[in-house]
This record gives sequence, C-alpha cells and structure tokens, in this order.
Amino acid sequence: MKYLKILAKGAVIGVGMIIPGVSGGTLAVLLGIYEELITRISNLKKDFKESIKFLLPLFLGMILAFLAMYFPLKLALEHIPFELCMIFVALMVCSTPKIGKDAYTAGFKKWDILFSIVAFGVCFGLCFIPIGKDLVLNLQMPWYMYPALFLVGILASIALVVPGISGSMLLLIIGLYKPLLDTISNLLKTPLDAFVILLIFAVGLVIGFFTIAKLMKYLLSKYEEQTKWAIFGFVIASIIALFLAFDFKDLLTPLHIGIGCACFVCITACFVGLYYFLKKKAQTQEIEEPDLEKIE
Repeated sequence: MKYLKILAKGAVIGVGMIIPGVSGGTLAVLLGIYEELITRISNLKKDFKESIKFLLPLFLGMILAFLAMYFPLKLALEHIPFELCMIFVALMVCSTPKIGKDAYTAGFKKWDILFSIVAFGVCFGLCFIPIGKDLVLNLQMPWYMYPALFLVGILASIALVVPGISGSMLLLIIGLYKPLLDTISNLLKTPLDAFVILLIFAVGLVIGFFTIAKLMKYLLSKYEEQTKWAIFGFVIASIIALFLAFDFKDLLTPLHIGIGCACFVCITACFVGLYYFLKKKAQTQEIEEPDLEKIE
C-alpha cells in the first residue's frame, strides 16, 4: 500500500511535469514528499536501497502519467492552442501568490528585488532564442542540436526539483516542446532517429535531475531567501513568456478567444473558491472547545 501511494503521487507529479505552467516541484511540496525526495536523491549513494524503494515507484508513476497525457496534449496543441495557453496561464497565476508568500516568509531585503529582476530577465530572454522553432528532430538536424538537446534535458529536469518552475514550460518557451512530442510520435515511423534523440534528452534529464537536486538542497540551506525570490521572479516572467511561446496560427478566432478566456476565469474562480474554503476550514479548526474540567 505504501508503494502504491508513492506511485500515485509520482503520477500526479508526472502530470505536472508534462503540462507547461504546472511545476512538478510545487506538486511534490503540496503532496508532502518534496523534502524526502531531495534527501533520497542526495543520499542515493549512502543509502541506496532505501532511496531506490522510494524513487523507483515515484519514477514509474511519472512515466505512466506521461504516457496517459501525451496524446491529449498533442491534439490540444494542434487544435486549441489558445485555450490551452489560457489554461496554463491560469495555473501559473493561481500558483504565484503561494510562491510569493513562501519567498516573503523566508525573508525580504532590498537586495532580494535584484534576484527577482535577474531571474525575470533570464526567463524573458529565453523567449528570443527559440532554438527549436519549426525544427524537426532527427539525425539530419544541425550538429549543434545534439549538445543543445543534452542541455535542454538538464533544463527540463528543473520541473521536478525547483518548486514554482515548470520545465515543460521552459521547453515551450525555447520552442522544443512540440518537436519533442513529435519525436515521440515518430518512434514507430523512424525508430532509430527518435530513439537517439530521446536518449540524448533523457541522459541530460537524469544528470540534471540529480545535479540540480543537490544544488537546490545547498541553495535552500545556505541562501533560502535569495533563492526563493529568484524563483518568484522566474514565475512572474513565465506568465508573460507563455503568450510568446505559443503559435496560435489561424486559430485565434473570436470563438477560440472566448473559450480561452472562459477557461481562465473558471480555473481562477475554482482556485479562489478552494483557497477561501480551506482558509475558513483552518480557522474553524483553530477554535478550541473549552476544557470543562478547568471550569469550576
């Protein structure tokens, strides 16, 4: 039963990793396994057996979730890109207050604004270097795309390790999200090309996952305040970057715009309603019943 719970939580995180705008790291925090995840990764060599018992079902759940979400997302990108963009933007907007609150709780100094501004600039700057724009990933692609794919794999691993940052959203911004989905579709048509491309990406993903996990553990222990404000700046820039990343083509009609805006309003309203419900529930639980034994 314990491993099934880990498997289920891995599936939830896997959904967060594949959907741009949703952070797998944030979901890990909400599911209460983020600290254990970072600890298991950091102690993989020291406590290999126990770490594998936790990481294996977690990764299996993530893979199963990826396979389940792959085709719906691919179809949505082709037929309803604006609606999909507005859903992702709504998810980002709704997660921003919590990330900002976490950063403020960690502390605030005037210099922290600089960390947010730098992170904002880095994320926004990624929009103007779309290395994967209209690119077909195969063995005939330019040579520089091979090391670039490896680096992109490292970049994508941020989705799981850093709360508040979506690795799939970063792939979308630089233009490699759809080409990678297309590569998966071509596994049966051109198996060798697809396998090599995905292998290079996967190696970068795995190396980045373990490397960034250790880096995040160090940064959050030594520079928690600055790190959280940098994440906040990155998330704010991501909201703007999503609009620049999507290719709406000729699908930006009044009908698509109306449905997209409705999706944004509905998701935001659900989050706001859930927030006030949980807040009210927490306040109700804080009201302690009088101890009758102490009343004379």
